[in-house]
Amino acid sequence: MKYTYTEKKDTRSGFGAGLSELGKTNPQVVALCADLTGSLKMDAFQKEFPDRFFQVGIAEANMMGLAAGLTIGGRIPFTGTFANFSTGRVYDQIRQSIAYSGKNVKICASHAGLTLGEDGATHQILEDIGLMKMLPHMTVINPCDYNQTKAATIAIAAMHGPVYLRFGRPVVPNFTPANQEFVIGKAVLLQEGTDVSIFATGHLVWDALQAAESLAAKGIHAEVINIHTIKPLDEAAILASVAKTGCVISAEEHQMNGGLGDSIAQLLARKHPAPMEFVAVKDSFGESGTPEQLMVKYGLDAAHIIQAAETVMKRKHERILR
Repeated sequence: MKYTYTEKKDTRSGFGAGLSELGKTNPQVVALCADLTGSLKMDAFQKEFPDRFFQVGIAEANMMGLAAGLTIGGRIPFTGTFANFSTGRVYDQIRQSIAYSGKNVKICASHAGLTLGEDGATHQILEDIGLMKMLPHMTVINPCDYNQTKAATIAIAAMHGPVYLRFGRPVVPNFTPANQEFVIGKAVLLQEGTDVSIFATGHLVWDALQAAESLAAKGIHAEVINIHTIKPLDEAAILASVAKTGCVISAEEHQMNGGLGDSIAQLLARKHPAPMEFVAVKDSFGESGTPEQLMVKYGLDAAHIIQAAETVMKRKHERILR
């Protein structure tokens, strides 16, 4: 199937739209922001529900404590700031006040990864998925486009427990259905294939589809699966795909250590060893540049997914010949 899109939209706006819809349908939903209301697209919620919006200022640790406290009264708090400040700056507060006791806080993080662009390495957090997935009780979600981010935002309000929802700043192809059902922990099969499995998350899902199209022209049939929920991981979907194709690529805008590929590799090591390649940042910080420049420089694009596919398939064939 060839995927197309009519417009590009930023995933952070999908979060803002989902939050506004929740404000209308769920009176228990409240929002907290650390002085970045416009950047997180929380303006509409703030305007329509001022008594349920809390501007805490540049005090992210305090915001997490407030959010944890609000859950005790039955509220469903959504916190909003950049991914760097949502995780690294407040890890102790999340661990002790939210994850440890399973508080019903939704940690919503924008401007994640290299596509933050010109703000540079200090803000381009590439370790956040690893930080969050290591915490017991924490669900970790990384949707791929505007529509899926909106659907994910609405879905996490209905589940009880802490969630880390990751999204970004740049406009990207909006290609998933507007009326989609978002099922937490359920991978989405985008394209069937028999030669190689490509498991992608976030902004790399579209690149995976583009790579699969180019591979098809070479006679290579790639299976593309959108892993929007990194924890809990859809182990059944991954194992079923790998049993069919025999080799794996993971693609993500994150460090190789601690990311989606790390989780898949652990699963395969335990249940179905197979050749695997990682399209991810290889143990380095980012730098200032346009999102497009950085994604190419750090190897996070369709061209590098194609290269990884050819490499891993060669390894698969060598393994068969032994």
